[in-house]
Amino acid sequence: MILTVTLNPALDKTYTVDALVPNGSHRVRSVVERAGGKGVNVASVLHDVGIPCVALVLAGGENGKVIIADLEARGIAHDVVLGAGESRRTVNVVSKDTGDATIFNEPGPSASAAEVAEVVARVQQHVVAGATVVAVCGSLPHSVKSDAYALVVLAARAAGAQTIVDADGSALRAACAAGAEIAMPNRAELLSSTRTDDERAGVKALQELGARNVLVSAGPEGMRALLGDGRILVARPGQRLRGNPTGAGDAATAAVASGLMTRRGWPDLLRDAVAWSGAAVLQPVAGAVHWGDIVRLREGTTVTES
Repeated sequence: MILTVTLNPALDKTYTVDALVPNGSHRVRSVVERAGGKGVNVASVLHDVGIPCVALVLAGGENGKVIIADLEARGIAHDVVLGAGESRRTVNVVSKDTGDATIFNEPGPSASAAEVAEVVARVQQHVVAGATVVAVCGSLPHSVKSDAYALVVLAARAAGAQTIVDADGSALRAACAAGAEIAMPNRAELLSSTRTDDERAGVKALQELGARNVLVSAGPEGMRALLGDGRILVARPGQRLRGNPTGAGDAATAAVASGLMTRRGWPDLLRDAVAWSGAAVLQPVAGAVHWGDIVRLREGTTVTES
């Protein structure tokens, strides 16, 4: 099975409005509140398509209770390390007129070294129990050292699992230095994390740190994979989609984790990643996909070697 690790989960609230107007008053047409954060969204997508997964989260406070209750209500297998801090909230405002999303992300609580150490210990336990892929995703709580994801990667690798990191900044660099099998930044995250304005140079920097394969999301343009064997593959969607892009990257991470677990070849794995990402855009909330959308979008996705 797949284990996702989320140190900074969120209680996501999504508002749908007719059109987002700066400085204006808005009538909210619908409200959805559910557990979120990148790793939780990855687990949610895997759950939607029937792939065994466990969401390991560090959560606390009243928001943490709601996060846990939502995971239970949706039937997503989870393991919770209870933190002393109050888990954060996010607000996502989606415009029906354009499909664009405007997101407000709280920074999250402080977390202690002991809490992070307990998460790392649980990672080892889950790998021993059968997790073959570990995906560590998202931002870090306030005050947590940037090597926290490196500790997760090292623990997972030592216990025999393959690892994926979807993060940015110093947390991404540290996880790569720990030997993550796959790093999955989007283009903006890659450039800012490596302090360069050249994508190839940024990828080279992450691979020199220790990441074997780097997959760079280019949003509606698809995904580029620079692999440890020297190949460069480009996956492009067959159509542009209108909808909510929040969580599209998380769906791509879910597809990559699934492909890594089932040992799919790189072309198929990348085709899946783009199709799953597109399927997420068609859903009103992050962490959701429909299998029929994935099948349809996969047929139009092309993968070429450059």
